[in-house]
Amino acid sequence: TQGLKSNSRRCQNFIKISLVLWCKYKTLKRNKKYSLVWVGFVSIFIICTFGCSSNNKIDSQHVFRLNVHENINTLDPAYARDLRSIWAMNQIFNGLVRLDDELDIQPDIATHWEISEDAKTYLFYLRDDVYFHRSEIFGDQKTRVVTASDFVYSFDRIKDKKIASPGLWTLESVKHYEAVDDNTLKIVLTHPYSPFLGILSMKYLSVLPKELDDLPNNTISTKPIGTGPFYVKAWMQNLKMVLRKNKLYFETNEKGEQLPHLESVAITFVPEKQSEFLLFLQGKLDMINSLDASYKDELLDKNGQLQKKYRNSIKLLRSPYLNTEYIGIYLDNNKAEIQSIDLRKALNYGLDRKGMIRFLKNNIGSPATKGFIPDGLNTNLAVRGYSYNIKKAKEHVEQFRIDSGIQNPTLSLASDENYVDLCTYLQNTYNQIGITINIEVMPSAALREAKSNGKLELFRASWIADYPDPENYLLPYFSENFSPNGPNYTHFKSKRFDEGYKEIAATLDADRKNNLINSLDQQLVDTAPFILLYYDEVLRFTHPNVEGMFPNPVNMLDLRRVRK
Repeated sequence: TQGLKSNSRRCQNFIKISLVLWCKYKTLKRNKKYSLVWVGFVSIFIICTFGCSSNNKIDSQHVFRLNVHENINTLDPAYARDLRSIWAMNQIFNGLVRLDDELDIQPDIATHWEISEDAKTYLFYLRDDVYFHRSEIFGDQKTRVVTASDFVYSFDRIKDKKIASPGLWTLESVKHYEAVDDNTLKIVLTHPYSPFLGILSMKYLSVLPKELDDLPNNTISTKPIGTGPFYVKAWMQNLKMVLRKNKLYFETNEKGEQLPHLESVAITFVPEKQSEFLLFLQGKLDMINSLDASYKDELLDKNGQLQKKYRNSIKLLRSPYLNTEYIGIYLDNNKAEIQSIDLRKALNYGLDRKGMIRFLKNNIGSPATKGFIPDGLNTNLAVRGYSYNIKKAKEHVEQFRIDSGIQNPTLSLASDENYVDLCTYLQNTYNQIGITINIEVMPSAALREAKSNGKLELFRASWIADYPDPENYLLPYFSENFSPNGPNYTHFKSKRFDEGYKEIAATLDADRKNNLINSLDQQLVDTAPFILLYYDEVLRFTHPNVEGMFPNPVNMLDLRRVRK
């Protein structure tokens, strides 16, 4: 009661101040500095608006606070292409299936499914207790149960040219889909496609209510209606987003307790990573994701462990990340250094990846000494990659000199400013084996355009899996995906590789698929259209009172089971 009285008095004072400023508005307007005062007035008004709602006050123990560095532009799952938006959408929406922390396919809204013998027809059987978030679009009832026709509507949106969803490719293998009845969805593929269930776990294919189709002004991007554990309570662009617990959520934990455990999620948009780190140390954030160069040595020692002074106050959570960092080589460049397999192998043998990771990343990640496919995909591959062997590197450089007559091989490496330290490390490393590297620093947008249009010799890049299947790591080297129309930025081309890639996508035989994947990844390594650097890790730092958070290889944020 005392707290409410105190809050009430505070609100009254805010209102008095606001009214005084409002009455002085004409006077302020004549002052050249009035705009700064007006900003102050608006700030007070915002505080008053959020601070006076004492009836909705939540114990901070039940609020999870996190920060993302860029504004979330939309909450429409049709545009779920960046991690910050996907994190928010994962709290708001559900799909037919989901991934667990081991990347195995698990039921979500679908309780189970059947696959035909020809692997082209899927029947999904839906739960009958999944309700949409409360909304006026459902009339007096304010909500209703999800049906198969909602999935039909949601898939239709992805295919709608007016929507122009970047997730259109997720349905490329789908020939037809229909609602057999309220609880049964039928999907027919054009051909057997082994990664299909994994693709269905993506946020693009989340379910939306079909009533949205009847609204003249669809506000799904700012006022989403999902089925997830949280719903959007408030959203101020570039400032803050507040999610509240969905009391109609259908899942429970192993003890039968309803999920989620948290009452609210508060997301801020502080762009500076150093500022975010300080807020975390002050206890104003419950988690930070990843490790920034500005504080990596403050937080971690060179062995990748927490510094002693933080070991009792911070928890470090880590997992393999489906992210391969590499230097791409544009093979359609006629320059002798690019076309020489000897020089490309010299670049791979001449790199001390363990030393690089220790020096630049405090031992976060693992050396990419196998193939392009990283750890974390539950595959048993036996690809022979490049270990550090300076003798072999120099032998390949000498062979290049003999074959080409070029005594001082020179290459240009392009990157944005975030990776200048990496490029400088490579420059110094390759100078020791007789290869000169010129570094070209470009704005990120210019770098992406030049990479797509084949204007770069060497370029820093990474490949983060779109879906958890090894096939996704071979996709960037399929010749039909040549940039700028696809992600084959190196313009690697091989008839044998293309035929094998098509067979991988079509086969459901696990052993046959694994053998093909191993063979094609080995072919990539042997041809060396890249310099493999390292396989990344997911890092999350939390306070000791945060429980139930588990990092995963796709770096998905799942707050259903988190407690404080």
